[in-house]
Amino acid sequence: MKISPFIQKRNIALLSGFAIFFMACDENTLDNTKGIERKDIPSQVVRNAYIVQRDSGMVKLRAKAPLIEKYELIDTPFVEAKKGINIDYFDRKNPDKPGKISANYAKMIELKKFIFAKGNVRILTQEGQLFTMNTIYWNQDKKIIYTHDTVHITDKDGSKLMASKGMTAKDDFSEYTFNDAKGDISTQKIPEKEK
Repeated sequence: MKISPFIQKRNIALLSGFAIFFMACDENTLDNTKGIERKDIPSQVVRNAYIVQRDSGMVKLRAKAPLIEKYELIDTPFVEAKKGINIDYFDRKNPDKPGKISANYAKMIELKKFIFAKGNVRILTQEGQLFTMNTIYWNQDKKIIYTHDTVHITDKDGSKLMASKGMTAKDDFSEYTFNDAKGDISTQKIPEKEK
């Protein structure tokens, strides 16, 4: 069988390229790359994420984010939503009307059950109260949400309140405390013994 001169030249060029590559990569060069770990690179990346969390068949949470990155190769693994996140959350008392949370950025430290969100944070409760602030922290173990930023609260009846030194709340918003609060609020909402 006769091989054409073109194929022979191509095979020689290919073999020469491999030989040059292997001669350039000596043993020391390959050993130097073994200890390098890139911890700043996410181990998982999800684009246009749509996450549904269920408990006993009931939807508990729906989350949408353009980008979610999970960093697992570090001492304290975390999940980041660098391009924002929108969450609808549900409870058994009112499963047809979700509460809503949105932020320009969010970070979740899974081991500590701690979430941080910042940038145009908006929380709409199932009762229709709107809380806006720049940052929010959520300690899931203690079931509290807090911030030291100014919080603007708008009730469904239009009354407004501003807490200039932050707030602390149960994570279901059944109780909350405002720090240095000012604003207009309906007296019908204040229990008789506190008036």
